[in-house]
Amino acid sequence: MTLSTGTAITTEQEQLADAVTQFAARHSPVDKTRAAFDSIAAGELPTWWEEFAANGFHAVHLAEEVGGQGGTLADMACVIEAAAAALLPGPLLSTATASAVASLAGAEAAALLAELAEGATGAVVLPEHSSVHAVRDGDSWRLNGSTASILGICAAQRILVAAHAGEGAEPWFVLDTGTAAGLSVEQQRGTDLTTDVGVLHLTDHRVTETAVLSSIPTERARCVVVALAASAAAGTVRRSVEMAVEFIRTREQFGKPVGSFQALQHKAAVLLVNSEMASAAAWDAVRAVDESLEQHRLAAASAAVMALATGADLTLDALLMFGAIGYTWEHDVHLYWRRATSLAAALGPTTHWERDAGELARTIKRSTVIHLGDVESEFRARVAAVLDEAAELRNETPTDDRRAPGLAYGSQRDLLVEAGLVAPHLPPPWGVGASPVQQVILTEEFDKRPDIVRPSLNIAEWILPTILERGTRAQRERFAGPMLRGTERWCQLFSEPGAGSDLAALSTRAQKVDGGWLINGHKIWTSSAHVAQYGALLARTDPDAPKHRGISYFLIDMASPGLQVSPIQQASGHADFNECFFSDVFVPDDMLVGEPGEGWELAMGTVAVERTAIGNYVNIDRSAALRHLAATPGPDHDATVRALGQIEAHTTAIKAMVLRETLRLVEGQNAGPASSIAKYAMVLLLRRAATAILGLTGRLAMLERSDPPVVEPYFDMPSELIGGGTAEIQLTIIASMILGLPRK
Repeated sequence: MTLSTGTAITTEQEQLADAVTQFAARHSPVDKTRAAFDSIAAGELPTWWEEFAANGFHAVHLAEEVGGQGGTLADMACVIEAAAAALLPGPLLSTATASAVASLAGAEAAALLAELAEGATGAVVLPEHSSVHAVRDGDSWRLNGSTASILGICAAQRILVAAHAGEGAEPWFVLDTGTAAGLSVEQQRGTDLTTDVGVLHLTDHRVTETAVLSSIPTERARCVVVALAASAAAGTVRRSVEMAVEFIRTREQFGKPVGSFQALQHKAAVLLVNSEMASAAAWDAVRAVDESLEQHRLAAASAAVMALATGADLTLDALLMFGAIGYTWEHDVHLYWRRATSLAAALGPTTHWERDAGELARTIKRSTVIHLGDVESEFRARVAAVLDEAAELRNETPTDDRRAPGLAYGSQRDLLVEAGLVAPHLPPPWGVGASPVQQVILTEEFDKRPDIVRPSLNIAEWILPTILERGTRAQRERFAGPMLRGTERWCQLFSEPGAGSDLAALSTRAQKVDGGWLINGHKIWTSSAHVAQYGALLARTDPDAPKHRGISYFLIDMASPGLQVSPIQQASGHADFNECFFSDVFVPDDMLVGEPGEGWELAMGTVAVERTAIGNYVNIDRSAALRHLAATPGPDHDATVRALGQIEAHTTAIKAMVLRETLRLVEGQNAGPASSIAKYAMVLLLRRAATAILGLTGRLAMLERSDPPVVEPYFDMPSELIGGGTAEIQLTIIASMILGLPRK
């Protein structure tokens, strides 16, 4: 079973990853790897390395002129991720990393790149992992010192090492391990049994000027090292989760699969969410190689926090799902645990990467811009012209909720409605039937004009598609325009006191009378009912039918006689939710959507849109208070910066997950499970952010209103945690619908 395609986005990348998986299955099954632990530790090349290199797997990212496959670093990341998932041993990661770092030197590294493309093995030593000093000696250099423990260095035939040359200089040297004078590699007993580890020692080792690669930017090299290591960690975690899920699906206790126990279902679902975030963060760090150095550094630091630093814990959680079986030497899962532990350790303390992410997050946010070039240039030009015109107009009616600026309406919004740009994904005349590519373009063009607040349909965003698809012509003509223009607000009357998230258990009744229906019942947790003019209502029209089939979908005027709306004051003091009481409320026949009894089917479409929309909450800044505190010196400054880094890394991973899903749609692939996964990932983010803020702001939490705001957003948090289904409901959906675990 495959839970995800890892870092692969395109069909070609998926095929490449699959080819690596098949190669590993043929040439290096785990039993052969186990038998070769000693030779692997000694740095001996696997018997299959020559064939692997002949296929070009190790050099897919290198230019064709040096013997590579002409692909991208993202392609190489797919190979590394797939190889890690297959537990392919040996020098792949270290060699690919060496050639990727050398590529940063351009033509200066052509000779080295040609050797690596031909099949020579390599390793990289960053300056922080080395005490090697370089001294110029005439037309050559003398190198002295040692490195820290380095993965893959025993097998390396070429070592790319950053040395210290005084006054902050860090020149890079290419060392040929076949040159024995003054160069030795000390083999060590490594944690990861599938990769060698050792220390390089240099004693008056002399190299010529040709061994220097002067144009490698060290900061960029560091980002590349992290990105590829994170890809390996993501593959390691992904496969350990797959193994655990396979086990609990078939393992039986008490006469049933243990995967039917809710506790294990939820644990597996949480593992999947964290695995997907690790893959997304690794992918984001790889794609950032062509962006500004600041953006690359933020992406790399986020990947270190979300993929590398979490890898050991995630694989341990997967191991524990096997019970004592997983802790035995004979079971393969502990080999993944070892690899994840070693990969994290290879990049140094997690605190460094948290600090780096936090310092960067003080002034920048991770970009989600997709560079589409000249694709859909005519569409982009039309959109740009409309938005330029809109920028000259204003919305005369401001929003009544500072948390939702997109609710404003007036001349500017009317222009966007006429152009089909308020809900562009909808078909004409309501939208423009925008493809995924066109929706990306729209986002980019709106982002270029921050003074234009992108309109929001609010809750109508979840209801309008149902009306357009299944409503009557009269319903479409009556409601679509005001919804788009923002002049009529909507609410969703689904939840009931005795049903909660179990919508099929509702008891509100709709009794047929002349010309319509009489509604009696009680709804609760209805967002915006106190300001809405209309609502979408579920009511039971056939009490004798099975509970999913006797429900109908109505549109209701919130000013109808017999309908009482009672706001529910929240802990924050706001009243965003309401109870709604129906006492013989008349709803005309022309307000029924679809046929009687079709309400469950229609409601599921609405809920699916809702849960997808909730994933967009990641665009809201969760770190404002931490960013404010990080700008102030004090005894807790470092802890604050690190906490900011943790939250921004988590946010970046969710953004990358959503962006990756968008790119898959752009590539013409079917939508995946990203929305359900992103929903729970947001739950984790909200809780972690709140815990960090409360822990670091101290006495500010004693005040209901403070600068920066602390308690006010904290007490609003439950509405986001519960909205669209509680975290437990979301985990159950992930477990059953995505992981395919058995129901009770």
